[in-house]
Amino acid sequence: MKELIQSLLEQTLESLKAQGIVPADFEARIQVDRTKDKSHGDLATNLAMMLTKVAGKPPRELAQLIIDNLPASAQVSKVEIAGPGFINFFIDENALANQLKAAIGDAMLGVKAAAPQTVVVDYSSPNLAKEMHVGHLRSTIIGDSVVRALEFLGHKVIRQNHVGDWGTQFGMLLAYMEELRAQGDDKANLELSDLESFYRAAKLRFDESDEFATRARQLVVKLQSGDEYCNKLWREFNDISLSHCHDVYARLGVSLTRKDVHGESAYNADLAQVVADLDAKGLLAISDGAKVVFQEEFRNKDGEPLPVIIQKADGGFLYATTDLAAMRYRSGTLNADRVLYFVDLRQALHFQQVFSLARTAGFVRDNMTLEHMGFGTMNGEDGRPFKTRSGGVVKLVDLLDEAVERAEQLVRSKNPDMDEAEVKEIARVVGIASVKYADLSKNRSSDYIFSFEQMLSFEGNTAPYLLYAYTRVAGIFKKAENIDLSHAELVLEHDKEKELGNKLAQFGEILARMVDKGQPHILCGYLYELAGAFSSFYEACPVLSAESEVARDSRLLLSRLTADTLKQGLSLLGIETLERM
Repeated sequence: MKELIQSLLEQTLESLKAQGIVPADFEARIQVDRTKDKSHGDLATNLAMMLTKVAGKPPRELAQLIIDNLPASAQVSKVEIAGPGFINFFIDENALANQLKAAIGDAMLGVKAAAPQTVVVDYSSPNLAKEMHVGHLRSTIIGDSVVRALEFLGHKVIRQNHVGDWGTQFGMLLAYMEELRAQGDDKANLELSDLESFYRAAKLRFDESDEFATRARQLVVKLQSGDEYCNKLWREFNDISLSHCHDVYARLGVSLTRKDVHGESAYNADLAQVVADLDAKGLLAISDGAKVVFQEEFRNKDGEPLPVIIQKADGGFLYATTDLAAMRYRSGTLNADRVLYFVDLRQALHFQQVFSLARTAGFVRDNMTLEHMGFGTMNGEDGRPFKTRSGGVVKLVDLLDEAVERAEQLVRSKNPDMDEAEVKEIARVVGIASVKYADLSKNRSSDYIFSFEQMLSFEGNTAPYLLYAYTRVAGIFKKAENIDLSHAELVLEHDKEKELGNKLAQFGEILARMVDKGQPHILCGYLYELAGAFSSFYEACPVLSAESEVARDSRLLLSRLTADTLKQGLSLLGIETLERM
């Protein structure tokens, strides 16, 4: 309905322009919001107040002119002026019921597809030199949920797992492998099976030995120059590390595949050209032997320009060089309309600088948007970044194992007689869902406290609560499997029926907001409110024991759409549902 009101207002604005009431060149993004108090209607706009300055008329007078020029619609029962000039719209109840009825059984649940765009989404992007840890969780699952919603809305989505498979850490690993093999260490290959231990040993050598560190840096340059020996060792590391990453993705239910991997190394052939093109445009400067770009708008606290380092003095390239090459590829080859980067907020300045430089250098089309979807850190209950008791980084697989173990204990305590296989399956779904939902339900730009106790609670905005809410709705249909709803009518008479119906009708708006802002917590909050609206409806409006078959069947239709919306919404968050808990 929100889209309908926006369309009616757009037509009205054109009519006001044609009459000379509003300047013909006036452009505005018409805002329509849902009202908090239903006595003020279902939807409201402040368009009249937006037009006051350009039209030179009081807002209430303009509000009346808008109403007078508003095209008629059978779906709008009443329009009123409120306060200083707000316009409130009351939606016809039959129109809402018809909208909901059309959504039942529809694969899109009545959600209209968006005008399709090509959207490149850069997410997960672990360093392949070591195992995935909890620091990789947020980028991976936030990016994946936005990708799912974009695809659901009809956009062409290109996943880009911009893995860290290049750079200094690989020189360090190559130098350590070279050293072990030179010593004839027959454990060199076996140690690769535990990449984390291998990485720690290499890092220790790098920190302790200047000679080793120099060799590591030399090997980075050789690797970037195409040396076959270095590339052979590098491919071994990558294959092992990618296998580990995709095992984690499978456990998390993340949709990334091997074909989505397009790491830093993919741009190696273009890096020298990036430098040459920046130089040809007169953008490069030399600072301590390195090639850099200074941009006037980026300065430190002392007012000195901040450099973007493009090529180090030893010839090595940096993240900025690779990111510029990636932007050029995503613009020129992938023809992206939007590029979304789900990367830690601490990289905000880096992205501001390279986005600006890419535009200055002409590496990206003017109509392609570059959006850094930054996120905060996942902290322990002490408020500091999540660590093991010994102070080490928590491996992501260990976090998932513990979540599933705790979920299993919870399921056993509530269902002591349940079949063992079913306990294991419920624990797997609840454990993984709880980790993901605990993160996705928080505003991505904020830090948050990770708590196993809170995330596994059946109270509040948690995965167990929503999974149980879904099974509760789905359970109604086990008792109603012989009821034929093919000719049932949807009638909204009780206030709680109307409240639930209005909440269900918002699903499309919520998804549009979620993908526009890259904020999965918007969808999480909606699903939590929907579950609450159904609970209130269920308490006030008996379903199977309704006062008549008409009321029973109508309420079953509402219940069916609620179940489908909860299931689809959770699926877009990358969360599996259960039919029984």
